[in-house]
Amino acid sequence: MTPTGMLKPLRWPRFWLGLWWLAIAVTITVCLIPPPPLDLPPNSDKVEHFLAYFVLAGSAVQIYRTRAALLWAAAGLVGLGIGIEFLQAALTDNRMADAMDALANSIGVLAGMALAFTPLRDLLLRLRG
Repeated sequence: MTPTGMLKPLRWPRFWLGLWWLAIAVTITVCLIPPPPLDLPPNSDKVEHFLAYFVLAGSAVQIYRTRAALLWAAAGLVGLGIGIEFLQAALTDNRMADAMDALANSIGVLAGMALAFTPLRDLLLRLRG
């Protein structure tokens, strides 16, 4: 099956796929640059991790048509969330690896992928017009 055969019949499927990959690149960048000096409650970043990966996974549900593509996207996002934690420890002086961040990322992926079992799975398709 061709890559476009794995995509839903959206009006601009490659545009949406490109936007999804751009969101992944932005996520990687934001996780590896120095964090902004914010005075947030302890562990409140877990909500940010969950939401970021929920949006990425939920977006994949909007774009990909096949179960196999969704499984690959989910596995890739979980791997990305874990990999970023290792990269933060290895490549940055101002960030540290946190297993709880990786867990929040993974739970966000699961929650986002769960949209595939709801009527929201075709929200972007319905906006096609």
